[in-house]
Amino acid sequence: MLITGTLQTIGEYVLLMFETFKRPDKGPVFRRQLLVEIIGLGVDSIGLVVLMSVFTGAIVALQTAYNIDSPFIPLSMVGYTTRQLMVLEFSPTIISIILAGKVGSRIASEIGTMRVTEQIDALRVMGVNPANFLILPKITASMLFNPVLITFSMAVGIWGGWAACVVTGLVSSVDYVEGLRGWFEPFTVTYAFIKTLVFAFIITSVSGFLGYTVKGGSVEVGRNSTRAVVISSVLIIGFDLLLTQLLLV
Repeated sequence: MLITGTLQTIGEYVLLMFETFKRPDKGPVFRRQLLVEIIGLGVDSIGLVVLMSVFTGAIVALQTAYNIDSPFIPLSMVGYTTRQLMVLEFSPTIISIILAGKVGSRIASEIGTMRVTEQIDALRVMGVNPANFLILPKITASMLFNPVLITFSMAVGIWGGWAACVVTGLVSSVDYVEGLRGWFEPFTVTYAFIKTLVFAFIITSVSGFLGYTVKGGSVEVGRNSTRAVVISSVLIIGFDLLLTQLLLV
């Protein structure tokens, strides 16, 4: 029964994505909606991303410095560890999970409210493809702007680690920068952006699907918004493991 229900849900999700990725009927309307979504889903998240990344970079740097108690381990490892953790895991994965909570719940509740108030039915009566009109701009906006957010996260996280080291005096600026520049593998940045694009698609498409398929009233809208956050977060962790296995191992 559970397997049948899961397969049916996956089938409905795939069919909705086919409807979503049709060519927009009116290009100017799509571009205007895309700009609105970039501001709403991306630009409005910059403050949260910067705040979380600065503190995380600082914490990672301080914890690494605290755990280096052998004279054979150079202090430059603090800069190296902070860079690797921010680029490989925190910025693309943890920030995406945070965005799943902020952006995913917003998408699901917005589209779900339109469903229960029959605005989606009204769009269909007017000859508009509701899935294409409502979900495609959100997916496109997130896949365009989330890499920008992740770049911000990497930069300010590494800066936060440097600032914490300099302010506390645990690691000198020279040692930190030396570790930051050492043993750099450019593919790690490519790997981070591949994960970011996959996670952006998961967050917006899953949240859009759960909002689009709401049945009932405002209580169901709230439940599906919560489910959107939970399911998106679980899928992000699962695909993180899969992509790491495929790209790095």
